[in-house]
Amino acid sequence: MNAPTNIQIINGPDGKPVFVVMPYEEYLRAYEQDRDLIPHEVVSATVDGASPARAWREYLKLTQAEIAGRLGISQPSYAKQEASENLRPASINKIAAALGITPAQLDF
Repeated sequence: MNAPTNIQIINGPDGKPVFVVMPYEEYLRAYEQDRDLIPHEVVSATVDGASPARAWREYLKLTQAEIAGRLGISQPSYAKQEASENLRPASINKIAAALGITPAQLDF
């Protein structure tokens, strides 16, 4: 059974789809589902050896002290967590929240 949809596909002269027109609310819902995307700069930094936490922090132009303050811990404590390759799930959730990203974006 097909669900009704408010999406319209506009084809080009060659008959292939070129544009999609959809209600703005549906677009926002679809965009929210894609929130787990990771910017190229973050992925590149991890390939170059940075931890995901460090790559995100630098991408967002934040200091270790700023993130530590958001977490309520000292900068050296955060630096140790940021350098860790094996963060606990609870730490991933807290650091992700401090960075303003989803845990999935941090744990890749």
